[in-house]
Amino acid sequence: MLIFELVISLLLIGAVLALWADRLAVPYPALLALAGAALALLPGAPTITLDPQLALALFVAPVLLDAAYDASPRDLKANLMPLVRLALVLVVLTIVAVAIVARKMVPGLGWPVAIALGAIVAPPDASAASAVLRRLRPPHRLLVILEGESLFNDASALLVYRLAVGAAMTGAATGWSIVPILLLTCGGGVLMGIFLARLFMWLTTHVDDIPISVILQFVGTFAVWLIADRLGLSAIITVVSYAMTIARRAPNRIDARHRIASYAVWEVVVFVLNVLAFVLIGLQLRTILTRMRAADWHTYMLCAGAVCLTVIVVRFVWVMGYGAFMRWLCRRDADPNAAPTRGAGLVVSWAGMRGIVTLAAALALPDGSPAPGFPYRDLIILCAFCVVLSTLVIQGLTLRPLLAILGLKDDGSVEREIRLARVETARAALQSLEQEAGHASVRILRKEYQARIRSGERPVTQAHEPAETRLAELQQRAIGVQRRALGELRARAIIGEDAFHALEEEIDLLQLTADSRIRPGFDAPVDSEIPAQQ
Repeated sequence: MLIFELVISLLLIGAVLALWADRLAVPYPALLALAGAALALLPGAPTITLDPQLALALFVAPVLLDAAYDASPRDLKANLMPLVRLALVLVVLTIVAVAIVARKMVPGLGWPVAIALGAIVAPPDASAASAVLRRLRPPHRLLVILEGESLFNDASALLVYRLAVGAAMTGAATGWSIVPILLLTCGGGVLMGIFLARLFMWLTTHVDDIPISVILQFVGTFAVWLIADRLGLSAIITVVSYAMTIARRAPNRIDARHRIASYAVWEVVVFVLNVLAFVLIGLQLRTILTRMRAADWHTYMLCAGAVCLTVIVVRFVWVMGYGAFMRWLCRRDADPNAAPTRGAGLVVSWAGMRGIVTLAAALALPDGSPAPGFPYRDLIILCAFCVVLSTLVIQGLTLRPLLAILGLKDDGSVEREIRLARVETARAALQSLEQEAGHASVRILRKEYQARIRSGERPVTQAHEPAETRLAELQQRAIGVQRRALGELRARAIIGEDAFHALEEEIDLLQLTADSRIRPGFDAPVDSEIPAQQ
């Protein structure tokens, strides 16, 4: 009962902190990290242990799917090289640098253990940065790069993490023979994710009950992770591939009620998982602090501070150094606009905040029950939490003023795509009504979509429509055409995922208002009026 009361209290505290974070325009994980640190120092806090094998699947799989679902293949492809430099090259550089520094600070640390520590703290949680940046509306390309980095740096870092943990526990080092295995696990993960996504969509085709549908989504997510893990594939790559395949196929298979309910549940679950991750790491830290010997305090804290400084400096040096090199090359080629700007480089280099993936990977280390524990597990968990705390607090709280000082503004690309999609979908709806042009309800509905077209060209004040059953039925037909037109715009890469989801939400709201007028038992007065939807 004590643990239950503690969890409920901490969820409430997490909700309050999230409200404060929203008002302060800081990432709410920064405040959660401070709460976790306070919990570690709270007298009388209970001792809670989490099965290490459960940590990655529980915390990473849903969060990763939520992020991958919103990723835009078009935008990721357009920014492929920056993503490779951040998600692959920078991750490797960070792992190597952290391993070297950790071994210098703690000479008894073996290379596999040091590399595992580097892999744990290497992947930034770009979702924390984007939570601030989306409010400030920077150039869209910055958001794409940071959010895309969070998808693929997890995969590269956790692949190294698994190899290092295996080598540390078994004592068997791997060489170049592991390269074909890595290629197989990554490539197999992509194919497995696509296959499981298609299988899931086929199996759930006739599931109309919203609670059951949402439960199956979570069951499917965890099943994908577990299947990939059992088959020796990259669970991260498999889940990303699964989510991006679902995102391309689901819009034409799921109605508005299912989609809106699903999105709301996923947002809550991701928030709860972040709260629980910081709670558990705080409780783990309390256990570590109580059993740490006095002689270890100096070494452990120096090592944690050195690791924190290393992850920040390596990212800054790599991003800014590469940007300076590219600007020098472009000056020689007389094309200065092709190089990344200093302002964009500063934002990207300062947005390397660590989060839930780092915490989950640290918690997933074997704890010694019943198998032998991972060497220096307490030191690694302490370093991981210090990195998360320092980057979230120092970088998270200063990212907003940095962006204000640099004066980076939204380039309006997403807004232009939204207006384009709004006009094209409304035109498609109007064309679908041509065959019934003489009906009174059609004339009213045509005015609504004409106003919607005008809203894509300039802001307008929408008229009102009567709540008639015939109007609702026609609106359902027009909505179906809009969905197909919107899907075609995305399929042809005319719009990206941000514009697609924005218009999808508008169409969902249109469908819900129409559904409310034609569901059984609804008897709206013919002469009543409701606001027309834009």
